[in-house]
Amino acid sequence: MQNVTEWHHVDADIFHNKIVPAGKPALIRSLCQDWPAVTQCGTSAEATCSYLQRLDTGKPVYTIAAPAEADGRFFYSDDLQGLNFKRGQILLSQVLTQLLNQENQADAHAIAVQALPVRDILPDFENENPIGLIDASVAPTMWVGNQGRVAPHYDVHQNLACVMAGRRRFTLFPPEQAANLYLGPMLNAPGGVPISLVDIWNPNFEQFPRYKEALASAQQAELGPSDAIYIPSLWWHGVASLDPVNVLVNYWWGGISASGLSPNDTLLHGMMSIAALDASQRQAWKTFFDYYVFRSHEDPGAHLPQGLKDIVTSLSPEQSKAVRDFLSQRLDSDK
Repeated sequence: MQNVTEWHHVDADIFHNKIVPAGKPALIRSLCQDWPAVTQCGTSAEATCSYLQRLDTGKPVYTIAAPAEADGRFFYSDDLQGLNFKRGQILLSQVLTQLLNQENQADAHAIAVQALPVRDILPDFENENPIGLIDASVAPTMWVGNQGRVAPHYDVHQNLACVMAGRRRFTLFPPEQAANLYLGPMLNAPGGVPISLVDIWNPNFEQFPRYKEALASAQQAELGPSDAIYIPSLWWHGVASLDPVNVLVNYWWGGISASGLSPNDTLLHGMMSIAALDASQRQAWKTFFDYYVFRSHEDPGAHLPQGLKDIVTSLSPEQSKAVRDFLSQRLDSDK
């Protein structure tokens, strides 16, 4: 396993013209060193919780909790039909109190506030802690918890994740390693996308032998307060939170075209409509997808008249709406 490439003194020009185009994970040291949140939260877990409580508007936040026997691993249930943790909407202040109460407990529950909408719950945070690298329209989300482990999963969007308090260890795999990560079921996935069944912190190579191939191309990075990591769209990443109170702020953008349709939804539709066909039909559809979607050989609209509006070239707003309506009607009629 190799280390994620480190960058220092990164500005918007370096980020958008060098790091993002490379399509590889990047560890950006001290990106948020000027954040008051980093300075004020750096002294203790109590200081971190006090800072968040000062900004909190008092609205419930999505929170998950796993029992002590889960050993911090948020995962499927043993039969893969459910989850090994409970979910609920809880006041952030209550979560923070629980984190502090468990700070020195050996048998603590793993607790995590996930994807907290910062602009709604902590509206003053952005003004105090600007990021600079990302367009101002991109809303931050926050993740708060104690020691916990999230299995490798992917994001449809590009991701810039900044550590505000505590330490986090990221283990990343390129998209093409999906087959070697032994992915679990989609419908019961903890975060809405499939996760690896391999316990990457204690892998069982007898049960999952191909994981060795994934491990050979893996990258790892440990982040402390003020550090950030750029994760390209669809890179698998497992995350371990290492301290009794950890806070991470991330920014998701891109990964979805101007149509507004998520490629992940397309994947699900394709699995339902194509995966069960016989091999010859699947191969034929693969050829069509290579030609029309992935454009592996040439632009399928190159021979068409210039300026022609079509799904093969580019759609007008009216055509785009018509196609979306058509797809919606077809999905409804297939029920």
